[in-house]
Amino acid sequence: MTDGELFPGFTEEVVRTGASDVFVRHGGSGPPVVLLHGHPRTSATWHRVAPLLVEQGFTVICPDLRGYGRSRGPAPTPDHSAHSKRAVAEDVRGVARHLGHERFHLAGHDRGSYVALRLALDSPEAVERVALLDCLPLTEHLRRADARFATRWWHWFFFAQPDIPERVIGADPEAWYAPKADPETMGAANHAELVRTVHDPSVVRAMLEDYRAGLTIDRAHEEADAAAGRRLRMPALVLWSTRDDLEDLYGDPVRIWRAWADDVRGHGIESGHHMAEEAPAPLAAALAAFFGATPAART
Repeated sequence: MTDGELFPGFTEEVVRTGASDVFVRHGGSGPPVVLLHGHPRTSATWHRVAPLLVEQGFTVICPDLRGYGRSRGPAPTPDHSAHSKRAVAEDVRGVARHLGHERFHLAGHDRGSYVALRLALDSPEAVERVALLDCLPLTEHLRRADARFATRWWHWFFFAQPDIPERVIGADPEAWYAPKADPETMGAANHAELVRTVHDPSVVRAMLEDYRAGLTIDRAHEEADAAAGRRLRMPALVLWSTRDDLEDLYGDPVRIWRAWADDVRGHGIESGHHMAEEAPAPLAAALAAFFGATPAART
């Protein structure tokens, strides 16, 4: 399956944002929606959702996050600021501007949801509505961290260690990611793209820097937001995978998000963690309804 078949009718290009060269897929017409993937996926994770949103009358923009997939950013820095969510959010806004969109709808899953949150907090004038998938603010996770959280989410703390995770993952990247990367579930071309990227040591390093930033500079940014009373002023949608553990760990995620957002609603999606691959139709329907779908005319 070619990339064109993976995202039929979409354009692929690399956008220079200043600090990064960002690979992006985009297609459709109508109000723009930016979709941000999680770890260790690429923009290809949206290959079943993006066409459904195009059918609902949206322009859909799917970038690879800084250092993931085919996007390349600056070298890691000692304070991890080169891979902070603030820096990556600027990449995303730069891509949208390059494509002619100063204001857009935004959805992020997993690590991409932290980028979406940062972009919505830092640049509310750019974000019409924001959807946050399988996500709580980083500080909310860390504030509630207990033995259950540490047991289930141990990778956060392993990935934050210097050098060791690069050596462990680099010994056999495909085997490391295999338990959560099934080609039948993902789709063959999506899976092949993931396999290619995790065999690149620079991609693995960037993905780990994402987590190192999360526990350091990103955490500090969120703490500063909370101290200053900064909140999401635009409407926010929170969706979570019912067969993952967010609700099991914390109860209703919407309740927690009310401390961060003025207008928040949400519900579970019957799915495992990678909902864009496992439950594309209900996910696309929820996003389209929230963003205000106008089905594209068919010829």
